[in-house]
Amino acid sequence: MEKIETKTIILPLNHKKNTQYTWLNPAIGFSKNLMFFALPAALIWYLADKSDYNWQWYRIVKYIGTFQKESFIPGPLLKGLWVTLQISVISLFLSCLTGLITAVFRLSPSFALRAIARIYLEVIRNTPLIVQIFFLYFVLSPVLGIERFTSAVLALSLFEGAYASEIIRAGIVSVSTEQWEAAASIGLKPFRIYRHIVLPQAIPVIIPPLAGQMISLIKDSALVSTIALYDLTMEGQMIIAETYMVFEIWFAVAVIYIIITAGLSIFTHFLEKKFSKSFNN
Repeated sequence: MEKIETKTIILPLNHKKNTQYTWLNPAIGFSKNLMFFALPAALIWYLADKSDYNWQWYRIVKYIGTFQKESFIPGPLLKGLWVTLQISVISLFLSCLTGLITAVFRLSPSFALRAIARIYLEVIRNTPLIVQIFFLYFVLSPVLGIERFTSAVLALSLFEGAYASEIIRAGIVSVSTEQWEAAASIGLKPFRIYRHIVLPQAIPVIIPPLAGQMISLIKDSALVSTIALYDLTMEGQMIIAETYMVFEIWFAVAVIYIIITAGLSIFTHFLEKKFSKSFNN
C-alpha cells in the first residue's frame, strides 16, 4: 500500500480578518483619544464645581474669538496660538535637521566632526533652555542683528536638536553592519547608503521616541514668553494681569496645548504604522 504524505498548513489567527470596515480605524482611534482626555476633563470640572471659587468660564469666549458683522475676529489666545504654532513648526523642522546632521557627525570617521558634535551636545544638554534663550537674545541678537522670533526659534532648535540627535543616532546604529558592508561592496557612496539603505530602516525605530521629543518642544516653546514674545503663554499672562481670571485662563491655555500635542501624537502614530507597514512589505 502506497504511503500518502500529508502536510499540515498552519494559518495565522487573523487570516480571516475582515477588511470591510478598516475605514473605521481612524474614527475608533480618535474616539479612544477623546475618551482619554474627556475623563480627566470631567473630573476637573466636577472638582471645580464643588469648590468655593467663583468660576467665570463665560468670560473666556471673547479672548478666543468673536463674530462681528458675519466675520470672525481672533482673540488674544488664538493670536498667541498662531505664534506658538509658527515657532513650533519651524523649530520642529530645524531640530530634526540639526539632530540628523549631528548624528551623522557623531558616527563620522573624522575626529574633527566627532569633536564638533560632542562639544555641541555637551554644551546644549548641560545648560537650561531658559539660559540659552537669554544668551541668544541678549548676547548674540545685538551682534547678529536677529529679532526675538528668530532667537526663540534658534534656541528651541538647538536645544531639541541635541536630544533628537541621540535618538536618530540610536536608530542609525540599530541597522546591522552587514547592511552597511553590503551597500559599500556594491559601490554606494555614504550619502546614498544613508538615503536608500540606513534611514528607511531606522525611521520606524526613530519615530516613537522622536515624537515624544517633539511634544516636549511644543511645551518648551512656552519659555519664549520670557523674552516678550507674544505666544500663547504670554497672551495668557497678559489676560490674567487684566482680568485676574488665573485659573480659567491657565486651564484654557492647558487645553489648547493638550489639543496640539494630542494631534501630534495621533499624526506620529499614523506615520509609525505607515513606515512599519512599508518596511515590512
